[in-house]
Amino acid sequence: MIASLTGTVQHVTLDRAVVDVGGVGYLVHATPGTLAGLRVGEEARVATSMVVREDSMTLYGFADADERDVFEIVQTVSGVGPRLALAMLAVFPPEGLRRAVSAEDTAALTRVPGIGRKGAQRILLELGDRLGPPTGAAGQAAEGNPESAGVPAIDPGTGQVVEALTGLGWPARSAEEAVAKVLAETGADAVAPSDVATTLRAALRVLGGARG
Repeated sequence: MIASLTGTVQHVTLDRAVVDVGGVGYLVHATPGTLAGLRVGEEARVATSMVVREDSMTLYGFADADERDVFEIVQTVSGVGPRLALAMLAVFPPEGLRRAVSAEDTAALTRVPGIGRKGAQRILLELGDRLGPPTGAAGQAAEGNPESAGVPAIDPGTGQVVEALTGLGWPARSAEEAVAKVLAETGADAVAPSDVATTLRAALRVLGGARG
C-alpha cells in the first residue's frame, strides 16, 4: 500500500497529476481542490490511497491524511466506489461532509453527482458516526443560487471548466451558470489557462453550496 508520495510535480490536468518520485512518474487521481495546490516543477507531498482491482491499480491523492481517511471510510458504504467517494470530496471538504452526515442532511448529499435521495439516506444510515463529529466552523461557500443573467461566450479556459463539471455529472447549463457566477465575482471576462483549476474549485463550491 502506498500511503503518500513526495516528489516533483510533472503534470497537472483537471482530474489527475503525475508526481515524479526517484525517476518514477506516479499517476494520481485527485479532487480539483487538491490539484489546485500543485504546481508543475515544484515538490509536493500528497497522501494517497491505492485501489486494487483485478485488472488495475489506481492511486488517488489527497491534500492531507484526513481527506484520505474520509475517502476510504465512505467507500465502506454499499454502492460507494472510489469515483463516487472522490466526487463527494470534490463537493465537500472532510469537515463539510462530517457536518452533512452529523445533521443527517440528505439534501446536501444529493448535491453530489450520482447520489439521489435514497442513496443519501443509505449513506447516512451506513456511515453513522464513523466519520466522527465535525470539529471545524468553516461556513458554507457560495450561498444562494447562481444568477440567471446571460452566460458569457465560452472561451477555451471556460470550456475546460465546464467540460470538467459535466464530466462530474452536472448539467451543462448549471455548469455554465456556475462558471459565469465565479467570473462575475472575480471581475474577469474569461478563464485564463493558469486559473482553470482555481475556477473549477470555485465553481464546485457554487454548485455544492446552492440549495435549490
